[in-house]
Amino acid sequence: MDRISLTRAYLAELGRPGADARTAGPAGPAGPVGPVGSAFLDGMYEGRYLSRPLFLGHAEQVQLHADLENLRTALAALPDLLFGGDFEAFARAVGLTDVQVSAVMRGRGATVSRQTRADLYADDTGFKLLELNIGSAVGGMDNPDMCRELLARPHLADFAERHKLGFVDSLREQVENIVVESGYGPGDDPVVALTDWPDAYGRMLPYMEALCERWGEYGLEAYPCHVGQLEARDGRVWLGERPVDIVFRVFLIGDLLKSPESLRLVDPILDAADRGEVRIFTPLDSAVYASKGALALLSDERNRRLFGADVLAGLDRILTWTRMVRPGPVTLEDGESVDLVEYALAHQHDLVLKPTSLAGGTGVLPGWTPGLTAQEWSTRIHAALDRPYILQRRVRPSVELFADDNGELRPWTPLWGVFTVVNGYGGAYVRATPADGGGLVVNLATGAHAGPVLHGLAPS
Repeated sequence: MDRISLTRAYLAELGRPGADARTAGPAGPAGPVGPVGSAFLDGMYEGRYLSRPLFLGHAEQVQLHADLENLRTALAALPDLLFGGDFEAFARAVGLTDVQVSAVMRGRGATVSRQTRADLYADDTGFKLLELNIGSAVGGMDNPDMCRELLARPHLADFAERHKLGFVDSLREQVENIVVESGYGPGDDPVVALTDWPDAYGRMLPYMEALCERWGEYGLEAYPCHVGQLEARDGRVWLGERPVDIVFRVFLIGDLLKSPESLRLVDPILDAADRGEVRIFTPLDSAVYASKGALALLSDERNRRLFGADVLAGLDRILTWTRMVRPGPVTLEDGESVDLVEYALAHQHDLVLKPTSLAGGTGVLPGWTPGLTAQEWSTRIHAALDRPYILQRRVRPSVELFADDNGELRPWTPLWGVFTVVNGYGGAYVRATPADGGGLVVNLATGAHAGPVLHGLAPS
């Protein structure tokens, strides 16, 4: 069964006498979000949970993972294929500033991290990628706790058993990623500093403390801090009097632009990493591959010659039409050549303007935003020319049904977050907002609710 047939089967069972669509089972309080959550999860999701999981069939989960791994491999090849190995040129081409380029050139990893989260909409044709987050700062890998709490409901547990559904422990995979990609092996006990930027640290500290505690359950010793609390001395990096082996980077490449002192704040850690005194998970260069500008290079018709038929088939399945905002001609999906600015102005409601490297929906402008006039759209398009912005084709996502306070099923717009890890498929979770709310940007900052994904297990 695929995600559509699994969902239909599950919703049909909720319609049976005695079933409660609000909670997917007989226990727990009424309400659209149901009795899901924990002190650990609530630190991130503020008690906003979906009342049921989404589903993926086994075959489509395998295909989706293969397509995402294909995409990551294609991104990793771009510096060599397009820039002759000149990584600095690649970083500039995808929209990084001089300050950011300087930092990433000092913080490069040996390979592109396998820890990614693809943000996708599902439409009538399948999954369509909006962005690929690469590296340590991806959120949502705490989703197995949501899976376990939902599966404690007898109704869902019975459904999952009958349809052979399960989930990946993404937190365990995250710990594995940290250890393996930092160069440690069995029997090693690295100490990790979970490191945010100073201005976010106070707000995130409760969740960071809880996350370190959860990592400890998997055998990883970790402590929360901000980058200003780390000190490089005596051939080590220290958090107070505790030597640190791995700096787990929560802060983003955009944080380096917050003030003239930002780069100086992180300089000692980058220098220590250059000297081999500490490992950074993940190095700053992951932000270059994760730039939406890199997706624009993959999407560009002129670069298709670089890849074989199998690679292109995978890209065509999930990659949304994406172009850097530059004057001049671009190619559409059907091969037609058009002037970018003229096309953008004529097709406002079919396009979204996005910065290449900002996170959390910051700076995103859907052309169909209510009240956005043609003149305002034109002003924003012209202001974005030759700056770090992309235009991306609008994806019209399929809705999913969730219960309201009265148990009535209502449409919500889900944004899928699908993980890849060193061991392969890393699980998935979803954020969703009510479809009647417009769904312009679906993320936690706009009040989205969170829930897990169950996938079909391999046939035994």
